Parts: sequence; C-alpha cells; structure tokens
Amino acid sequence: MKLKPLSEQTIVITGGSSGIGLATAKMAAEQGAHVVIIARNEDGLQKAASDIRSQGGRCDYICADVGSREDVHSAVETVIERHGGFDTWVSNAGVGVYAKLEDLSDEDHHRLFDTNYWGTVHCATEALPHLKQRGGALIVTGSISSQMPAPILSSYTASKYAVKGYIDSLRLELMHDKVPVSLTLIQPSGINSPFGEHSFNQMEGRSKVPPPVYSPDIVARAICHAAEHPTRDMIVGGSGRAMTLLANIAPGLADRVFSWTFFRTALEKDKPKREVEGGFHHGGSKGQVYGDQSSGMRKRSVYAAMRRHPIAATAGVFALSFAALGAAMRNRLPVLSGH
Repeated sequence: MKLKPLSEQTIVITGGSSGIGLATAKMAAEQGAHVVIIARNEDGLQKAASDIRSQGGRCDYICADVGSREDVHSAVETVIERHGGFDTWVSNAGVGVYAKLEDLSDEDHHRLFDTNYWGTVHCATEALPHLKQRGGALIVTGSISSQMPAPILSSYTASKYAVKGYIDSLRLELMHDKVPVSLTLIQPSGINSPFGEHSFNQMEGRSKVPPPVYSPDIVARAICHAAEHPTRDMIVGGSGRAMTLLANIAPGLADRVFSWTFFRTALEKDKPKREVEGGFHHGGSKGQVYGDQSSGMRKRSVYAAMRRHPIAATAGVFALSFAALGAAMRNRLPVLSGH
C-alpha cells in the first residue's frame, strides 16, 4: 500500500484544537498538508486554526462531537463538499476521568465511552466508505492504558482496552477484504497535554498525568509518519513500552507496583483541584498544545525514533555491536600474544 506524501494530503484530525491533535495539525500543516480540525468548542477551534494559518499553514475547522454519529457523518460530508475528500483521518478525540470505578456515576461513565470508544467507532465507520474508494490512512490515538491496568484512571483505561480490541479486529476485516486503507493504532505514554486540565476529577487533590511525561510533538511525529508510511501500531515513549512489558510479563508484580504508584503520581494531594470550565461533558479547549507539566517534559524518545525507522535502528545496533566486538578483540590481542 502506497500513501501520499503529507504535502499532497488533506488530513482530518478530531480533537484537533488542543494537545496531541493540535500538535499533529501544526506539524502536518508545516509539511504542506491541508488540515481540517474537529472538536466541540468553536472558540478553541478558531484559535487553533488561526495559529496554524498565521504560520502559513492551510487549516479549516468543523465543530462536532464525535460521540454523536450524526455529527461525525455531517463532518465527513462537509470535508468532502469543501475539499473534495480526505486522504487521512486521525481519530484522536478523548476525555479522561479521575475516579474510583465504584464511585463513578453511570452518566459520567457513559459520557467517557461516548467520546473515547463510540467516537472511535463513529469516525471509523463514517470515514471508511470514502477511504475505501480513495485509498488512504485511518489513524487512531489509543494509549498504553490499553495494555496495562491503572487505578484512578480506571474508566479511561477500560475505554482504551475497548478501542484496541475494536481497531485490532477491524484491521483483520480490512485485510480480508483487501481494501486500500492503512489502519494504525498509536499508543502514547504519559503526555504533557491539557489532559489533566480537561478531565473530570472526583478524587481529592489536583489531577496530573503520571510521570514521566513526553511532549505531544513526539506523538504528532508518529502520527505524521503513519500518514505517509503504513504502520500497524506504535507505542510512543520508552517508559510506556517498559510498563506494558511489565504488565504482560509479570502481571502480579505489575499489580503491586501500579496499585502503589498511581495513587501517588496521578494526584497532587497538597494542591487544590483546578476550576475546569469544560472538556468533559462539553468542549473546553483553548487551543493549547501543552499542559502544566512542562518542567519535567521529555522532548525526545529514542524508542519512538527507532520504531519510526526500524531498518536504520537495526543497522545501528549491528554497527555498535560489531564496533564493541572489534574493540574487545583489540584489547584481548596483546594478552593472547603473551602466551
């Protein structure tokens, strides 16, 4: 399957007015793509689109709630009408809840799944008919939470497990039907986006993304890569890869580690809760890429770079191995000649 260069693409990004979605929109526009961002809050969309245009990028926006199939259907039709179609659809919109499962109301639990899970379903099923005819990429932003348990963020984790199951199964159906669509699941580690600021928080203390946190730009780079190069899935961030490996290889140990650490790292009990204006039940984005954890933010990920360029990474590992072997042999030769 061959995908177009970003400079020749129209790329649609849900949740595009903040965080990972906005970082991706800016990066794609910088590479020449025609970007369409979708979110619930029109003020945030206007600000995000204006910022991109001020830098010379091409950006349109549509106000829609991915939790509504009617909104997503209308957004697809609008993109086709305004721009003649799209080449990549990035299903990125998501919300979070900080709460124990037994304390979360059915209404709030449904709202989370409406956005995180049903939003993914609506975007996939509404965008696929066009992508099947035109060819292109469907990219979904999941999370490492789909491969590891997490207290406090429990309902969010459950929704991301559902997203992974849906996407992995949908991929097999697309493969069977031999459709010209690349389906990618991007699984970020902890990211310094406004996630904590927009999340619904029922716990005591201020919510935060458990560290270490990475820059949204690293995830944006992975998404832009998948828009040009067919990619099955990609965990972004070496710490996330380590945690998911621990959860899969030693689940009992992971349970003890996570049950202890999350209650200490996902909340700042000495700080008051934020005054959240929106982002959960209704849109609240203000066109911001970064959250409030920039002081400890990692701006690079060697693991993510290796996943984007596996051949170069493998060659590099072999080169380093041969260099180390050569050095060891040179150090050993004088000893051998003395016998």
